[in-house]
Amino acid sequence: MKRALVAIGLALAAPAALAHAFLDHAEPRVGSKVDASPARVTLWFTQALEPAFSRVQVLDAKGQEVDRKDGAVDSKDSTMMHASLPPLAPGKYRVQWRVLSADTHVTKGDFSFEVGGGAR
Repeated sequence: MKRALVAIGLALAAPAALAHAFLDHAEPRVGSKVDASPARVTLWFTQALEPAFSRVQVLDAKGQEVDRKDGAVDSKDSTMMHASLPPLAPGKYRVQWRVLSADTHVTKGDFSFEVGGGAR
């Protein structure tokens, strides 16, 4: 009986662990080097996001925000968010995100990409 209760408890806890919205993939890709400045950064997550409490920023090497401050969850796909960018100079950039999944779990993270000086 005791084992059955433990098994039931573990089974019920498993969906809660899977409910967090984690970064699935991004464009530009995590750790990538792109030849030209992208027009925007797009992130896809594993769960639907709560738009009012999710944000994304793009920072330069000095930690200054360089996006157009319009980072938001996509109105047609709540698992995606994006921020538009002005033309970026060659260099490294860091994307920071903090999201609230629709079931109220917060996750955050960051990754970098690099803009090159053109085709090589």
